[in-house]
Amino acid sequence: MKKMLTSLFIIFFCFSVNIFAQLEKKYDSIWEGTLDFGPQKLKVVLKIVQTSDGKKSAFLDSPDQGAVDIPASSVLITKDSLNFQINNIRASFMGAINQDGTVAAGKFSQGMVNIDLKLNKVDKVAQLNRPQTPKPPFPYKEEVVTFENKAANITLAGTLTIPKGGNKFPAVVMVTGSGPQDRDEALFGHKPFLVIADYLTRNGIAVLRFDDRGVGKSKGNFSSALTTDFVTDALAAVEYLRTRNEVAQNKIGIVGHSEGGMVAPLAASNSDDVKFIVMLAGPGMIGKDLIPLQQKLLLMATGVTEEVALKQASETKEVFDIILNASDSLTAYNKLSSLYDEKVSRMTKKEKEKPENSKEAFAAVTKQYLSPWFRFFIKYDPRPALENVQCPVLAMNGEKDLQVPVKENLSLVETALKAGGNTKYKIVSLPGLNHLFQNA
Repeated sequence: MKKMLTSLFIIFFCFSVNIFAQLEKKYDSIWEGTLDFGPQKLKVVLKIVQTSDGKKSAFLDSPDQGAVDIPASSVLITKDSLNFQINNIRASFMGAINQDGTVAAGKFSQGMVNIDLKLNKVDKVAQLNRPQTPKPPFPYKEEVVTFENKAANITLAGTLTIPKGGNKFPAVVMVTGSGPQDRDEALFGHKPFLVIADYLTRNGIAVLRFDDRGVGKSKGNFSSALTTDFVTDALAAVEYLRTRNEVAQNKIGIVGHSEGGMVAPLAASNSDDVKFIVMLAGPGMIGKDLIPLQQKLLLMATGVTEEVALKQASETKEVFDIILNASDSLTAYNKLSSLYDEKVSRMTKKEKEKPENSKEAFAAVTKQYLSPWFRFFIKYDPRPALENVQCPVLAMNGEKDLQVPVKENLSLVETALKAGGNTKYKIVSLPGLNHLFQNA
């Protein structure tokens, strides 16, 4: 579960790459700064351009989150001030520019977050350095492959890496987290699946990682798919590995990250061909409980008080109850709209003017909440599938994971495995690591 807005667990910015990212633009000015949330720091880049009619437009990047060219709804820059607003992420900035025009200092606001931000004028956007990303030549075979998901009638594409010298290697299929992901699960400027695949293959394990359906070279429609559809994709990958002479058929497993950690138990409980699974921050908690808990922890990590964070989590639970109890999406939308109108009616004029309280922001978030995938996720309880898993299980979480909280999650995973009579499991909490298993 990596993303909360356009993706379930992105904290402040959406993942979608705007179409303008494909265009070369001559920037009128570029401003860089760092949002300091205490435990987390995020770099932001504001790029201002002049349109053909002489007006200004702007785009925001969050390089650490892999978000590029988020369009600003409005931007105003004068000799002594810089203000912008981005409605689709409910964010705004108001700052004063110093005398020499090199620094804009002010307040960045998004939702309940309101923090200082200093933007420095720069000549060009700095490039991220990711030294952990493996570079060729590799000491193993690398092959671009395609395979069929016959049940869905689609072709999936990926990369198979095979150790050199021998055959009948153990093998794993890697399954990404939520949201449209490529075979490397590339996000935040990182390529975690490439890093893991490289390590495993160097240590004698063949690895198949593939683009999600509808992403990269894979066919199909991602937006209409549910987690259960991704299970059929993962099993199609396992079936493909069984056709390879280099792979030991009795040693094929699935490594799933986040939502992929939900896919893996479902796949193992439906196919004896899956001989083991690895859950990397795979949820053991029902979605309607997980998201409010995640929301509370993330808000508190930004400096919001526990009282305010609990209030927000409670409001989210109220929204989820409406969605889960409604007979259809239209009924749910109407009830949510009434709830929105009621809350806005109690706001001050200043509160009503905030981007996060606009009707447009409500409509955008509600559209996501009422999508088939999201409705499935908040309703889905992963414990029954875990109870049905009889193959060996390795479940791991980073201790600093606020998106799938480690203590609550691993205990539920272990309880479910025990309830199903599985004794071949190992539960590991990794110190200092976050949801992406990066040092944090």
